Amino acid sequence: MLSVVNDDGTVANSSSLIDEIVREGARRMLAAALEAEVNAYIAELTDHRDETGRRLVVRNGYHQPRKVTTAAGVVEVKAPRVNDKRVDAETGERKRFSSAILPPWCRKSPKISEVLPLLYVHGLSSGDFVPALEQFLGSAAGLSPATVTRLTQQWQADHAAFMERDLSEADYVYVWADGIHLNVRLEEARACVLVLVGVRADGSKELVALKDGYRESSESWADLMRDCARRGMRAPVLAVGDGALGFWKALAEVFPETREQRCWVHKTANVLDALPKSAQPGAKKAIQDIYNAEDREHAVKAIKTFAQLYGAKFPKAVKKITDDQDQLLAFFDFPAEHWIHLRTTNPIESTFSTVRLRTKVTRGAGSRTAALAMVFKLIESAQARWRAVNAPHLVALVRAGARFERGHLVEGEEVTAA
Repeated sequence: MLSVVNDDGTVANSSSLIDEIVREGARRMLAAALEAEVNAYIAELTDHRDETGRRLVVRNGYHQPRKVTTAAGVVEVKAPRVNDKRVDAETGERKRFSSAILPPWCRKSPKISEVLPLLYVHGLSSGDFVPALEQFLGSAAGLSPATVTRLTQQWQADHAAFMERDLSEADYVYVWADGIHLNVRLEEARACVLVLVGVRADGSKELVALKDGYRESSESWADLMRDCARRGMRAPVLAVGDGALGFWKALAEVFPETREQRCWVHKTANVLDALPKSAQPGAKKAIQDIYNAEDREHAVKAIKTFAQLYGAKFPKAVKKITDDQDQLLAFFDFPAEHWIHLRTTNPIESTFSTVRLRTKVTRGAGSRTAALAMVFKLIESAQARWRAVNAPHLVALVRAGARFERGHLVEGEEVTAA
């Protein structure tokens, strides 16, 4: 099909020529993939025949064309149809071919569903989705305000189900905890999102819980922790968080056996805030020498050096480290391969950093449940890209009670996997 190309590289319908080429390429690739999928299905079942020797699974033309919204834009697809005459022996019903590439209900790719909660968290209202995405996708098909509203309702249901799931089979050996302050549609001005991320015994990271709280208060955290315990969550071996007293008080109440590790990123920021700007570069380097030490003994010496350098002039800054020395150095009692993961709450911070920087304040309080659902879907999308901790095989040993000195497993001890 020929198109009239303007001087600016657009075609007559005002879309970019390169976008048209990409969409046409995507349409052809999708059509080819659907054909290959159907051909493979029929070839696999070619030996299934009736009493007269005729094949039971054959091609049967095409379904009606339908438009599918993808990251490349809206493409029109004619999916091949299969006539499967086989009968399920148990149910007595005809068997049906269902495409794994393009299910019958599919009208948009999962990537598009990832974009919607991100835009909502950034402050875009449901009525703004159509004009915003129409320019990018080349069509508003499947993106009406009513469709977006239905999606947000489904996300709320997904979040509610997530927060009621059974945790008895999920053993989180390490957990990171943080209260994330986002300018999204939370009803309380001082509300924040309480987040727990855990490490399973196989070393994989996973979102444990996400709930709104008030000022990271101990009661808000305790309510979240008690709810996790009620659903069967086992006490983690180590919890990592900032210096907020609310979380640690709640942890001591619900999981008293869990050890505490303070986040060095938060601690560094707190210490530097207590110092004049002229002293901050040197102090930051001295703090790095503490948590980057080769073992606990060298870290303790680095703390003494820091106290000698800054204690006389800035005792409050030094006290912020010396008072929490045990909690700041707890990670040294675990595998050295895990130290980089355990000394900060970076797994949570990195997930939210982009959202926190780019979120815009929207007018009105909006719906609390809708806002939480959007944040939940955002993390759910990001979770698929989280990598496991280093040396994941050592996590199970930590749960089993293995002892580590200078970051290495103490040999000669019998360890039974939990």
